[in-house]
Amino acid sequence: MTIADLFKQYLEHLFAGKRCGARELIFAAQDRGVRAGKLLESIIWPAMEQIEKLYREDRIPRVVEHMATRINRMIADQLHGYLARKPKCGKRMVVVCGNSETAELGAQIVADLFEAEGWSVWFVGSGVPNDELLQLIGKLDPDVLCVYGAKPEDVPAVRKLSDYIREVGVCQNMQILAAGGVFNRAGGLAEEVKADLFAPNVRKALKTVAEHPVRIPKPDVPEPGRRRKRKRKGASNTTKRMRRSKAAVRR
Repeated sequence: MTIADLFKQYLEHLFAGKRCGARELIFAAQDRGVRAGKLLESIIWPAMEQIEKLYREDRIPRVVEHMATRINRMIADQLHGYLARKPKCGKRMVVVCGNSETAELGAQIVADLFEAEGWSVWFVGSGVPNDELLQLIGKLDPDVLCVYGAKPEDVPAVRKLSDYIREVGVCQNMQILAAGGVFNRAGGLAEEVKADLFAPNVRKALKTVAEHPVRIPKPDVPEPGRRRKRKRKGASNTTKRMRRSKAAVRR
């Protein structure tokens, strides 16, 4: 059975609310040699995205979205224990997410797969005040802060958090990774909230972080509609003339 066939059958079980059928399908694939990480990346993650997309487009009712999401998360939880784990690499990550079942699941898979790569991961979830999150970041000194699955209404809070982290100056070398959610649907939004990195899914997140191991600070660009104050050349020249006049009087 190909991954495409497996995915199609898995979705059918999810939308029908068949917990046992979905679980048996996934673990039968694992018995045939498909790695747990591959199943999370190629089946569980795209199923999560498909459920969210169909519900957002009103193509499935809320009851189906709820059942499918919970079955998908149950299987993700079980696959976690079967992940092949690399030795600790010394890297650290803190993961926060939007306030929804889908965001929680996506962030959980990000945490699981980075942990399997040898990272030490702290999965915080949603709803944590900025000051408490900042204290945790200061204590852990992570290499990456992943913000996953933000909704449109969450964007100002994410921007405020980014500003807060940079203004306070905690963990200057820490990179902020924006992933999933509204960042996938609005091009350039990750840059607007001052994230250092962007990834649409967990596979890209792993690759992007590996390819950009060191933070490169970006120039401080003013927000649209706001201008920096500039010194007027005329005023500067006038000041110089006044100083020269005073010096002449003293002589």
